[in-house]
Amino acid sequence: MKDYLKIDAHPAACPENIIQGDCYRITVLTKSLVRLEYSADGAFTDAPTQTVLNRDFPKADFEVKETPEELEIRTEYFQLNYDKKEFTSHGLSCYALGMPGGNRNAWRFGQKNDNLKGTARTLDNVDGECELEDGILSMWSGCVALDDSRTLTLREDGWVQPRKKGIQDIYLFAYGHRFLDALKDFYRLCGETPMLPRYTLGNWWSRYYKYTEETYMELMERFDQEQIPFTVAVIDMDWHLVDIDPKYGTGWTGYTWNRDMFPDPERFLKKLHDRGMKTTLNLHPADGIRAYEECYPQMAEAMGVDQEKEEPVNFDIANPVFLENYLDKVLHPMEEEGVDFWWVDWQQGTNSKMEGLDPLWMLNHYHFLDSKRDGRRPLTFSRYAGPGSHRYPVGFSGDTLITWESLDFQPYFTSIASNIGYGWWSHDIGGHMLGYKNDEMEARWYQFGVFSPINRLHSSSSEFNGKEPWRFKKEVHDTMCGFLRLRHRLIPYLYTMNHRAWEKGEPICQPMYYQYPDNWTAYGQKNEYFFGSELIAAPVTTPRVENLNVARTKVWLPEGLWFDFFTDTVYRGGRTMNMYRTIDQIPVLAKAGAILPMTDRIGAVEAESNPDQLTICVYPGADNTFVLYEDDNVSENYRQGICAQTEMKLNWKEKIFTVSPAQGERSLLPSQRSWKIEFHKVTAGQAEVLVNGQKQEGCCGKCGATFIVTLENLRPEDSIEIRLPKETEIAENPVQEQIFDFLNQAEIDFIAKEKIFRAVSQAGNAPELLISELQSMEVDQDLCGAVLELAGAYLKR
Repeated sequence: MKDYLKIDAHPAACPENIIQGDCYRITVLTKSLVRLEYSADGAFTDAPTQTVLNRDFPKADFEVKETPEELEIRTEYFQLNYDKKEFTSHGLSCYALGMPGGNRNAWRFGQKNDNLKGTARTLDNVDGECELEDGILSMWSGCVALDDSRTLTLREDGWVQPRKKGIQDIYLFAYGHRFLDALKDFYRLCGETPMLPRYTLGNWWSRYYKYTEETYMELMERFDQEQIPFTVAVIDMDWHLVDIDPKYGTGWTGYTWNRDMFPDPERFLKKLHDRGMKTTLNLHPADGIRAYEECYPQMAEAMGVDQEKEEPVNFDIANPVFLENYLDKVLHPMEEEGVDFWWVDWQQGTNSKMEGLDPLWMLNHYHFLDSKRDGRRPLTFSRYAGPGSHRYPVGFSGDTLITWESLDFQPYFTSIASNIGYGWWSHDIGGHMLGYKNDEMEARWYQFGVFSPINRLHSSSSEFNGKEPWRFKKEVHDTMCGFLRLRHRLIPYLYTMNHRAWEKGEPICQPMYYQYPDNWTAYGQKNEYFFGSELIAAPVTTPRVENLNVARTKVWLPEGLWFDFFTDTVYRGGRTMNMYRTIDQIPVLAKAGAILPMTDRIGAVEAESNPDQLTICVYPGADNTFVLYEDDNVSENYRQGICAQTEMKLNWKEKIFTVSPAQGERSLLPSQRSWKIEFHKVTAGQAEVLVNGQKQEGCCGKCGATFIVTLENLRPEDSIEIRLPKETEIAENPVQEQIFDFLNQAEIDFIAKEKIFRAVSQAGNAPELLISELQSMEVDQDLCGAVLELAGAYLKR
């Protein structure tokens, strides 16, 4: 295998961490992670596997007590007992130490233990929920086993080989509720999540549809007119010949451009590149390369098949000769034409000519490694193929059904995939096929897409199933367009979280229990998750309440203050509440002290690079530090620390916000940059602004409760200091104005509106009086809930 098709691995463990007997070997990798091996002949493997790459952890601190019958291993975080025999439920057990309340639920080998779940191979044809595979986290016992007994090993030459049968090879994660620690060690064991190229964080346009070069470019121009940006063009299977002579089989697999539709592929791809869009083409590789393909002569010669007889070159992923020729002679020429990466759409199961070898894993592994051969940041786009798949982003979750039930499952499905380290799912936003048309549902799906790892719109070839915003009613059209633009405004934040996922092992979407592992409420919030370090998102996945024109979403607010991203409404935390949102909003909450970098440069070409304009949204109430990360956006240089980082800090007690000079490789940044710093929900109307210690005049303004500082043409080495008045406080919510606006748009009885608003006015800051009054009026539950959400959002204790 070529050198770039070999993965970097460090499989040998520290000898001082190993306890070995005649038929067993135990390796204490960390105070919470242990490898357990059993082999009847006493032969063990140190080779990397499809799942596990690195066992070179430092020397661990542990104690061993041994008798002729039993081995006891104890660390700060677990106690393991083993009878030195083949693993059984009565002979191998473990307790996680330090669980809440002193809980001691034993993990026993082979028994079904509690698991917070991971993800699934695909959502193909799933309507609602599906069964999930296990992750590495546990709520009750604190211990989870990852079975690596049947994965293939990786040879030094880069190829795979089956393992010896009959062995047991288990990795026991005994982390209790230290979930982020477990994830970080999982990434060290199995390989890190690489950084994505910047362009992947913008909007993707995808549709299974018979486009031509002309119709596709006309569509892109219409998007321009609507000011809707896209950075990735996903071309489904009709880019290649599909109507072929039946003697060759079906046209499902193909590698030859349909030149009736795309007469000059290189010209077409260049047009997309010129507008800032990268391109991925769909591949269904199962049928191999047949005689009608343009690449057939080269492949036939390389594989030794008879061209005169038109013998097909069969797809044989278990053959390294086929694989290398497939990459070199079929795909590389099209990449030279301008294809940026491949959508590997494997749907043919897990069997191959090598026992235990899943073709999907092979395609993911070698496509990804092959894509970095020229120094680019590698990328593939394919389905999940088991633990370790996080090394090969981006994930394609499959052909989603267009139903509310499918939408309702996806936020949970996305965040919980982090439990197996899989942080970059891409869904068919808006749904792919079947189901039904529902404009409101489509808007809610787009909103979720913006606050998910990858935002890729997709739909089937049905003429009734396009995802273009202008095909929907105006309120939905406007919402879709606004959110698609918002996605691009968020790219500076998303890209920093992209780096955090690689450097710190923290996926962008995290279940609430990662930050609040000992709060049982956190485990019940399926569709609520942290979106990066600064935000909580709770997408709307149900229809609006009839006549109220708002949808109800249950949201848990942890202790502290939380600010609505769209309205700036401030909420007191430490409670669960129903939030009611119109079609153009969903519950997205910024934590107190949040610092959120955004940009107004949202065009596709602009999205490829570090912007010359930044908008920094600052939320009051707590101290915080945020470090904006920037690099060249496309290469592997980030691994050598070639980047620029700009620290921003809010000292809320002193009412000072600072932006430090960029550190690192400043040449990566624009030579001059405009800054708009927005202090949300504050009473301040003025501030002292210093650049490099020099006072600035005429740069401040006010919009409602947002105080804005605008600074032009600053260099990367410049510093900013903004001193708000010491008496600055969090601004009060305009409760009566908000409730009036809600009642005004509600399609309910006018007399009821008058009575409710009168009650609100009379209750003042006493929501208990308002509750009593609304109950006496026998107000509908959701109407009452919507009013009380606004009336009691934030009351100082």
